[in-house]
Amino acid sequence: MRNRVRSYRCEAVVLHRQDFGEADRFLTVFSREQGKLRLLAKGVRKPRSRKAGHVEPLTRTLLLNARGREIDIVNQAEALDLFEGVRVDLVSLGRAAYMAELIDRFSVEGETNRQLYRLLVDSFSRLSENPPIGYAVIRYFEIRLLEIMGYRPELFHCVECNEEIRPEDQYFSRQGGGLVCARCGNSNRDLEPITLPALKVLRHFQRNSFEVASTAKVDDRVHKEIDRIMELFLSYLLEQKLNSPGFIREVSTLAPYASTSISVPISERNGEDIDES
Repeated sequence: MRNRVRSYRCEAVVLHRQDFGEADRFLTVFSREQGKLRLLAKGVRKPRSRKAGHVEPLTRTLLLNARGREIDIVNQAEALDLFEGVRVDLVSLGRAAYMAELIDRFSVEGETNRQLYRLLVDSFSRLSENPPIGYAVIRYFEIRLLEIMGYRPELFHCVECNEEIRPEDQYFSRQGGGLVCARCGNSNRDLEPITLPALKVLRHFQRNSFEVASTAKVDDRVHKEIDRIMELFLSYLLEQKLNSPGFIREVSTLAPYASTSISVPISERNGEDIDES
């Protein structure tokens, strides 16, 4: 049996931490090179620890880890980006924690996914640099995460009859992973209703780059409707309730959604071509 390399470097985002013993911490990180890792940072809680500020949650850091029998040990850490903008208020902090929670829940330990890592880092950067567009950052992150993980929602055809979706209010099926037309959905009580404006927003984010998608101006009612649908869908896929959305709702009462929307209105006129945004 060949000997494993005794130490390795990796670039990673710290997702969360857990105190252990008197001075240590367990870290869960998502790395560029090796995906999700569980590590032990020894002595990091001591007042004079040199690693402490470099392995805080929601920080991008460069790690030198030593192979351990049961868990790898953090020997050195150098913070690359503190994403200070996500810590300016509780709403931004909650949104960053939400993205970290989704990465943690959807990823498997030791499986590399550079595309997912890039999405996380880019999303943290966007949120840090411009907190007022935090809602757009979250929506784009959710849509791309689902796409990367193989759960891209079907937003153009009914998942029951495969007919093209008409420009009217529809239903969303968590189990089917997409829209159900009004005809197929009228007799099914397990579906979530979705309005035409909300559908237009989801399509807008699904088919455009972030630079284009983030220009959408969305009112508070549609924001909340999409939040509900996405939370239900993601929780269904994960088979467990998410923790962060409840915290975001609680602190958002101090920072209304209206302050996060900019530019390009999405029409709500009845009968309008649903492909327009």
